[in-house]
Amino acid sequence: MAAMVLSGKYRNRTLLKRIIYCLLLLFILLLFWGCAGGSSGSKKDAIQTKNVVIIVIDGPRYSETWGNTPGLIPNMSGEMKPQGGFLNNFYNDAYTYTNSGHAAITTGVNQPIDNYGDELPSNPSVFQYWLKSTGKPSTAAWIISSKDKLHILANTLDPEWQGKFMPSINAGINGPGTGYRADSLTTAKAKEIMQKHRPNLVLINFMEPDGFAHAGNWAYYLRGISRNDRYVKEIWDFLQNDPFYKDNTTLIITNDHGRHLDGVKEGWQEHGDNCAGCEKVSLLALGPDFKKANVVEPKYTLIDIAPTVAKLLGFEMDRNVYMPRIDTVVVPYNVDSAGIVLQKDSLKLQLFLDTAQMQGSPIRELFLENKLKFVDSNWN
Repeated sequence: MAAMVLSGKYRNRTLLKRIIYCLLLLFILLLFWGCAGGSSGSKKDAIQTKNVVIIVIDGPRYSETWGNTPGLIPNMSGEMKPQGGFLNNFYNDAYTYTNSGHAAITTGVNQPIDNYGDELPSNPSVFQYWLKSTGKPSTAAWIISSKDKLHILANTLDPEWQGKFMPSINAGINGPGTGYRADSLTTAKAKEIMQKHRPNLVLINFMEPDGFAHAGNWAYYLRGISRNDRYVKEIWDFLQNDPFYKDNTTLIITNDHGRHLDGVKEGWQEHGDNCAGCEKVSLLALGPDFKKANVVEPKYTLIDIAPTVAKLLGFEMDRNVYMPRIDTVVVPYNVDSAGIVLQKDSLKLQLFLDTAQMQGSPIRELFLENKLKFVDSNWN
């Protein structure tokens, strides 16, 4: 009888050990499965963009583009818009001319800037921030521009950044001062550069709508908008079919400024003030981290593009920025030994760089919900 009791206790103890062993094994399997699932989920939630291409269609008026669709832009409004996000309330609400508008896009700061290619932006650009953060060569970032004067976007007046981490440039017919080139040639050059150098960050400027409007050629102004629509689609198709760029590239299409409305000053031929026609622009954005068929209603402006690019490519921009200020400085009179004033003009203009806080912010509404933790990190 005692032997039977001991045998029963032994069997019960053995059974208990087996149950505990099975529970421990099940716990380990569940823990492993949970970790694997969490890892897979975080990988899925991570930003997928490895490359960003910004196309700036220079100076079309909203009434001839997104204000009348499909009209002259059937590719962007018909085929591409359902694949990404469109900002219906997007503006250049500061300095509505080419160099200043492009500088706002690339630096995230509105500043008055010489429009003839003789003045650099006061702050470093997304190109410089990105090249510094990655340590990549200048050929990993490009400015490819129909307008020769946009070489200024590669550098800055900021003494800590000037001449450093500069992207490669292909501008105008053959560089600064050589004149504007046709947008068809810029399209071909952009694809050639992307095939050869595989850059991760690119800005492309198309100039024909602005150029022909200034020349007073309405037919060619409209033709320029139509051709740019085709060139944008051509570049998007290239990105979608090239193994290096496919499924990991974000394309942002915008404008640097609009044009005067009919009855305002010189009308459609000119731009440059804060009239509604000059300020109203557009933004269409497509990429693996953005919602599809998404119309964003909150107001954003050109200075919000740079912070958005920074979040897509995983670098931080300095929130403290320079704001240029032109002021008068008193110059002592130049007097000879006889007390005669040789120089009567005692004032001159001088540029000062004041500090301020960056006003732009990432365009949150473009992003898929599971990506927003990356957008909001370290951004107040």
